[in-house]
Amino acid sequence: MSDDHVYLTLAEGHEDDTRWAYGTGFEDPLHGVDTTVPDGVDRAELAALCLALGDDALVAAQRLAEWTTRAPELEEEVALANIGLDLLGQARLLYARCGQVDGTGRGEDAYAYFRDPGDFRNVTLAELPNRDFAFSMARLLVLSSWRLAHFERLSASPDPVLAAVAAKGVKELTYHRQYAAEWAVRLGDGTAESHRRMRAGLQQVNPYLGELFSACDVREEVAAVLRQVTDAAGLPLPAWQPRPGSGRTGEHTEHLVPLLAELQSVARAHPEATW
Repeated sequence: MSDDHVYLTLAEGHEDDTRWAYGTGFEDPLHGVDTTVPDGVDRAELAALCLALGDDALVAAQRLAEWTTRAPELEEEVALANIGLDLLGQARLLYARCGQVDGTGRGEDAYAYFRDPGDFRNVTLAELPNRDFAFSMARLLVLSSWRLAHFERLSASPDPVLAAVAAKGVKELTYHRQYAAEWAVRLGDGTAESHRRMRAGLQQVNPYLGELFSACDVREEVAAVLRQVTDAAGLPLPAWQPRPGSGRTGEHTEHLVPLLAELQSVARAHPEATW
């Protein structure tokens, strides 16, 4: 390998490419990580996992971005934007690794901007509309708790790049979970109206938990977090309800199409644009 800087290696051949992904001044947090796929690691399975986790992050980041100018306070807009940027950074690294191991050599743009909805493998909870702030906090609490538990396991992955991405993500996701938990307690233990909305948000999220646990069974870890938060907030913990269908197999709600249409519109209108 001519360069041990993992992102530059993944981007090799694109040094002068100032398109959507490579023109943003991205700084690689995985400097020095060996990108060689270890013996015994199934490349197809690794690529599929990176793609799914990247899709989760990209779609969730897009939903969080929709709170810009709409959050209750300016401070929350900044916080939600930063959480979205963390997820976007995770998506970029995961897409880059996917393109390296799946045999296509595709870059981040190809995965983010030039796939159709049926090709996405994100969990459906990530794509649901924001509804109100309480629902978004309930979703963020569940997704960050699930993703954190998942990444804690993946930090021991035999693939060094995935392990490094997961280890970095654990630190970010710990903050995401804490932020959502604090808001869940604040709303649940606040006014009668905020309590009602937070309770409704948890109930609306609940039917999608089964899909998360099918993708990675960290049920006990997530249940423990939700129990602790709901107890502090004075909220009931809804009973888990399975839901048919799975975004992991390309079965999505009707909400993914308009989300991707907005996310991908500029890149598709100007696919060779540079700046």
